[in-house]
Amino acid sequence: MKTVVCDQPGQLSLQQRPMPARAADEVMIRVRRVGVCGTDLHIYAGRQPYLQYPRVMGHEFSGEVVEAPADSGLRGGAAVYVMPYLACGDCIACRQDKPNCCVHIKVLGVHADGALAEYISVPARFVRPAEGLSLDQAAMLEFLAIGAHAVRRGAPQPGERVLVSGAGPIGIAVALFARLDGAAVTLLDMRADRLAFCREQLGFAQTVQVGPEDATQLAALNRGEGFDLVFDATGNPAAMERGFGFVAHGGRYVLVSIVASEIRFSDPEFHKRETTLLASRNAAPQDFERVHRAMAAGLLPSAALASHRLALERLPEDFAGLLDPAAGVVKALVEV
Repeated sequence: MKTVVCDQPGQLSLQQRPMPARAADEVMIRVRRVGVCGTDLHIYAGRQPYLQYPRVMGHEFSGEVVEAPADSGLRGGAAVYVMPYLACGDCIACRQDKPNCCVHIKVLGVHADGALAEYISVPARFVRPAEGLSLDQAAMLEFLAIGAHAVRRGAPQPGERVLVSGAGPIGIAVALFARLDGAAVTLLDMRADRLAFCREQLGFAQTVQVGPEDATQLAALNRGEGFDLVFDATGNPAAMERGFGFVAHGGRYVLVSIVASEIRFSDPEFHKRETTLLASRNAAPQDFERVHRAMAAGLLPSAALASHRLALERLPEDFAGLLDPAAGVVKALVEV
């Protein structure tokens, strides 16, 4: 089968590999769509701390069932999506119904080979039917579920003032679900084009571009009180540290980004505000279910989010272009 392999940072190759062998508890899937994630861009650039090369990337994907265990309820040809966080089911996190932060987690495309291939075999307990969704929509469930999980962690209440720092795909996902929960959402980003997309295509009226006047502009939106809830989705340590200063007294701060760095903050300010600090990692089954319901109900702008398309066979030549800010990529889908 055709497979795209990241041999080393900056180098992809199209290879022929054997079909995967399906274990008794696994579902063989014909891959049809693969979303390109920021994690994949970091892998390509050599900035992913949990990975060994060579690696087949791809953890956001949808496909069609080729063969499945009889007791899985999955029929041949059915469209499915995959929760790519292969949790052990037995550690302290899994026992608390938090498989997203499993002690022994293996993420497809990071710790194990992923879906940039024609076929993949995955344990049945991580495969879900994509009823009511297109293959495109099903391939975008994962990154939206990360946003839904972060919002569930922050628990915005109707009318609360929410700041999302970082208007990339994950930040957009956070903003969409915070808005569905009734929050008043403001987006902060360095790139004017991303903020324009959020205003014009997604309907977010309150956006602020990072710059000399951004603090004044943000203060004007909340009477100088700060935001009830702040999410960081920048992946930038300096931005993450700065975000503490945007949190109102009694507010919450959710770090969605993960960076290979230490994050520091002023302890007097942190205590004075009685800030609640939360981490958000991956997504849990209930987050995927929420995204599935919202998408099937037409509550998410999936067509606008799918900004670019690539062919699997052309990926070694075309992938580097996704890193160019001028390309305006929101979510690229690889067609298999």
